[in-house]
Amino acid sequence: MAGHSHAHKEHEGAALIDAARSTLIDSGEQWTGMRQSVFEELAKHDKPASAYDIADNLSAARGKRVAPNSVYRILDLFVRTNLANRIESANAYLVNTHPGCRHDCIFLICDDCGKATHIDDERVTGALREAGKDAGFTDVRPVVELRGLCDDCAA
Repeated sequence: MAGHSHAHKEHEGAALIDAARSTLIDSGEQWTGMRQSVFEELAKHDKPASAYDIADNLSAARGKRVAPNSVYRILDLFVRTNLANRIESANAYLVNTHPGCRHDCIFLICDDCGKATHIDDERVTGALREAGKDAGFTDVRPVVELRGLCDDCAA
């Protein structure tokens, strides 16, 4: 497949919540109060957050325990419906600031502060898609993680 290019809109605040709600409903799922709470909590984090981080914060905010297993199920749904990305090496999640837009992901993760940055590089992901297809896979969508030091921590 030849490279693809597209424009996507990064959302934040209320617009991000609205885009996430629309994307989830369009995928045939319900936007429940708990799902909204998990999404809003995840959106507050500028670094990958674990299900335990989210459950702890929601428990404190609600004054009653929120089970990490419930949060994991919701986060898995968000990954399947492209509302969040899973950072495998950190067992954590990042909100997708452009819900409904599917594209290849390259994450740069700082080993020192944990900051995660998303970039697009068709040269890398295109080669990975082709390698997957050559190996007999279809609908290949690369997710790449690179670890190192961000500019702030390297200084």
